Amino acid sequence: MKQLLSTLLLSCSLTCIGAQEINIIPKPIQITQAEGKFVLTPQTLITYDKELELQASYLQEIFGGSTGWDLQMEEGNAQTGAIHLSLNPEMRQAEGYELEVTPSGVQISGADPGGVFYGIQTLLQLFPAEVYNVIRQKNIAWEVPAIKISDAPSHPWRGMMLDVARYFFDKDFVKKYIDMMAMYKMNKLQFHLIDDSGWRLEIKKYPKLTEIGAWAGKDQNRFGGYYTQEDIKEIIEYAKVRNVEVIPEIEFPAHMLSAVAAYPWLSCKGEPREVPTQHFISRDLICVGKESSYQFLQDVLDETASLFPSRYINIGGDEAVYDNWETCPKCQAVMKREGLTKASDLQGYLTNRVLQMMKEKNRTVIGWEEIIQRGKLDARVVALFWHNEKDTIQAVEKGHWAILTPATHAYLDFPESKTPGEVKAATWMPPISIEKAYSLDAKDYSEGSHVLGVQGCLWSDQFIHGTILQEITPLNENRSENYAEYFTFPRLLALAEVGWTRESAREYKDFARRLAYHYARLDQKGCNYRVPEPAIAQIQEGAQGVTFTLSESVAGAPIRYTANGSYPTVHSPLYTGPVTVDDKNNFRAITVINNRHYSLPIYFAYDYSEYKHFGEFSGEWKPASIQADKAAPWRIDATGKISGNGTYEITFVQTGGNNSLKIDGIKLFKREELLDGINAMRKVDKQHQVSYRLHVKSFEAGTPFTLEAQVSGEGGNSTNGAVFIKKVDE
Repeated sequence: MKQLLSTLLLSCSLTCIGAQEINIIPKPIQITQAEGKFVLTPQTLITYDKELELQASYLQEIFGGSTGWDLQMEEGNAQTGAIHLSLNPEMRQAEGYELEVTPSGVQISGADPGGVFYGIQTLLQLFPAEVYNVIRQKNIAWEVPAIKISDAPSHPWRGMMLDVARYFFDKDFVKKYIDMMAMYKMNKLQFHLIDDSGWRLEIKKYPKLTEIGAWAGKDQNRFGGYYTQEDIKEIIEYAKVRNVEVIPEIEFPAHMLSAVAAYPWLSCKGEPREVPTQHFISRDLICVGKESSYQFLQDVLDETASLFPSRYINIGGDEAVYDNWETCPKCQAVMKREGLTKASDLQGYLTNRVLQMMKEKNRTVIGWEEIIQRGKLDARVVALFWHNEKDTIQAVEKGHWAILTPATHAYLDFPESKTPGEVKAATWMPPISIEKAYSLDAKDYSEGSHVLGVQGCLWSDQFIHGTILQEITPLNENRSENYAEYFTFPRLLALAEVGWTRESAREYKDFARRLAYHYARLDQKGCNYRVPEPAIAQIQEGAQGVTFTLSESVAGAPIRYTANGSYPTVHSPLYTGPVTVDDKNNFRAITVINNRHYSLPIYFAYDYSEYKHFGEFSGEWKPASIQADKAAPWRIDATGKISGNGTYEITFVQTGGNNSLKIDGIKLFKREELLDGINAMRKVDKQHQVSYRLHVKSFEAGTPFTLEAQVSGEGGNSTNGAVFIKKVDE
């Protein structure tokens, strides 16, 4: 009933009063608009309760950049014409706030400093987008509508994971990432500091962790980096003002080759290792049969806990391959002593040792879902569920807490679409559109709930998958930062609303409407993002052809189009109304932010549904990619289609052209490692498909797979077709 009343109040305020449209993300619980507006002037005072000086200073700094005014701050009670920040002990829900704007002033009250900070964020979203700019903006009316908003989060955990281990982002970017999270009321940063390809946290007792483990490659090809303990303190202080809890992730027993490279005695074999420059999952686990391993973990976690005030310590725990434990005499001796039957149970034994260490420090352990699947644990933990959102039932059954972070919805290193031209991205799962991210099934949190909330993950392993994306230092690039932001935004906004807004109030069309107004805010914040394609409002087929009616996906951004199948540019015709083309595949349209920032075009893929019995579409050939009577290699990305060990059938189907396709052989590669191949020559024409069967015995998740065929056109290159892949039983 309360939610229904809130909806009615919002509807009335927008339709009865004819007030300014409100486009806040995440969507608040209750909005009531009134007549009039508040105008910010150089004389506006910021007043605050004494506990809120940091929040008042934050607001002063924001206004100072965009307006150029150095607004005065004063501790004490609200005054006429002022913006007043206060705590309200009667508010019971953590991070809740009330914002009231009248022509005579602004009142923000919160249940705690975090709630006040979020009230500030909502206030800023009511100002013109230019309020976020750090450079003075002239000729702007700094005013907001009279309004009252009551709001509180639906979940206590609204997080992002930033992977700085596989690719190092400096502290300034980390601070910017935190700032962008906070802008949309996200409150937990999982700091992925350790992985096979990098150790990023200074540990004074083990200096080689950063002297050796933080760097890969040699000489001019060397890359990497780490955070000093002073850097960490600076990041934590920055996050504290923005109500973001920074949670360190010290990954083990797997994903710690960087530590083994620094101290080989940590592994079972003790053999020398190097920090890898290409992605793979190392089988060098920390040896659970040596007491020196536990002393190492104790020392590292002691220093980590002393640096990070977070109540949580993340220990990773995913994707361990237990081959070395199965052959290590010391590990086997532990299994025998503890009565364990499987090598995987040793991970539970290790986790319990660490749980005891953390209990003494009053810290709660977090890890990926595997930590509750590998042996019985002695204490309650928090599990990050990354395979399937429905798997959280495991946490309920075993008495643990859970966080939703499924790869199907929340892994932001996957692309948004299959549109040609998407930047390099993970491909072992289907793309995640904004709508897909928004559809994450997060039930409302209540006292006693096992699912604490939701979390997005930005993995950076694409930097070490084959083609290197690292910046070119002499050019002083920020390519890596733009890349990370391209994948994070705008999908972070979708996950933020899923985490904050109650389930009954979430509706994608409404969110998409509000989102259209937030790209300007990202621009003003200096944040890169993926520009969305124009929205297709309607497609009508008639005697004259196919008519497209488009609508803006970015408020105020022009749309450019072509009607002849060519790729549109910023100079293409301006869309002003419905366009009719003879074939829908000839229509292309882009959203243009400026001459350097625009979307991929609207794209209609060829319909291969009649061939679905051959498997998943994986690539297509066209005359331009085929030479007549001269075999040349043609590579097909099979990442994601190769999903595990087994036999795969690769089928070539010709869909057009006058010449047959000659195939002299086919090979399957994992990265650059040859897995299987067939040298037999075969021909593909309109009457005959060709299939090859190849075998995979050493699958690795997240690893690129590539097919390479030697192909030519027989008697000419007039040939079109497609390749399909499916897993088969033999």
